[in-house]
Amino acid sequence: MRSVVLIGLYMASVSLANADPAALEALREGDMRKLAVHAEPQPGSDVAFEAEDGTEMTLAEFEGKPVLVNFWATWCAPCRVEMPQLAALQDEYGGDDFEVVTIATGRNDPAGMERFLTEIGAESLPRHKDPRQTLARDLGVLGLPVTLILDAEGQEIARLQGEADWSSDSARAIVEALIAEGQEG
Repeated sequence: MRSVVLIGLYMASVSLANADPAALEALREGDMRKLAVHAEPQPGSDVAFEAEDGTEMTLAEFEGKPVLVNFWATWCAPCRVEMPQLAALQDEYGGDDFEVVTIATGRNDPAGMERFLTEIGAESLPRHKDPRQTLARDLGVLGLPVTLILDAEGQEIARLQGEADWSSDSARAIVEALIAEGQEG
């Protein structure tokens, strides 16, 4: 049965190369069914946030590849569960063709962020911050965690409210499809 599901996920990911939202929707299984795929890409944001080195940056710096943007906080219990899975996605797929971008929104002490990520085994994730929640507000982030999927042009193509199993076959198929789409686009 698992191989039938994987074949179906693979076939759907191949058809995603045409940027068809229905193809992305076809990859959603389990927790990934919470992923709301937009019929049309939504505008991204040019609101600045604080990079882990303390400089200002925007999401435009990631254009040219699909990006999974996760808003989190050190006090967020569901974030504690999914952040190691996001780190594993970044470790496996992150690079020139895809990136996981994590942004701590609200008041998050840098030492507390470091401790949080170390305790849960997600040290490879970036420690970007949105202390005044200006980026989160601009993107309509209500509650945590929230994960946005941006295409290579920086437009939001999907959104997931709440925690999800980012280590699932479905999540991996979605990431692989995004990478394939970005390479063909």
